Amino acid sequence: MKKIKGRRGIILKAPWEIEKLRAANQIVAEILSELKQHLHPGVTSGDLDRIAEERIAARGAVPAFKGYHGYPCTTCISVNNEIVHGIPSDNGFIEEGDLVSIDLGVVFDGYFGDAAFSAIVGDKGSDLAKRLLSVTKEALYKGIAKAKRKNRLGDISSAVQRYVESHGFGIVRKFVGHGIGKALHEPPEVPNFGKAHTGPVLKSGMVLAIEPMVTAGHYDVKVMDDGWTAVTADGSLAAHFEHTIAITDKKADILSDGFM
Repeated sequence: MKKIKGRRGIILKAPWEIEKLRAANQIVAEILSELKQHLHPGVTSGDLDRIAEERIAARGAVPAFKGYHGYPCTTCISVNNEIVHGIPSDNGFIEEGDLVSIDLGVVFDGYFGDAAFSAIVGDKGSDLAKRLLSVTKEALYKGIAKAKRKNRLGDISSAVQRYVESHGFGIVRKFVGHGIGKALHEPPEVPNFGKAHTGPVLKSGMVLAIEPMVTAGHYDVKVMDDGWTAVTADGSLAAHFEHTIAITDKKADILSDGFM
């Protein structure tokens, strides 16, 4: 969702809180897995949004995005040159070869879950779209690999940026990842660009949503008249992957694991 600057310090989570965050994020992962099965030519983003809302209610959770700063839907579904915050609707069908990104958040037992994936619909995606998907997803895991205690936040950011740009793609600057817990957006912001060995030291108990947003062209963004849908300024394709992770004494714990 929209970039929100935190006004307080980074909140370290107790082990029991991380388990609550895992429960929320596993609901997200399960529903994203289900939405993948419904992502086919002829479906509308409105159809997918209704499925998500029904499944969230069935699990005793509530949508995290709906009503957030006035956002009208349960999911953000962005197609082709849309980067993030695409508003689902029944105007127009998703077509064979479209590149679709689905971002989903829930609140469960007072804690938030947040994750996203991109996929090509059907079997006719372009080679460029396939390469963009592969690089964006791998960039997420490059960032997660740096999410270790005693590293710095900039190590995550730098790993994502370097990998993306080494493949000739653009990394979006306008929107960033974030801390997450009892609020959808908590400090710190987690940029997908930056310098290694800079920023806050990573500590056990930090919970972060890491979410590279990558463009096939320039990284410049414009927001449409609806006030939400962010598109590439040059009309190029975009992709978005996101996991919520916890910093531990060892490697990062992927709380939203299970849908990629």
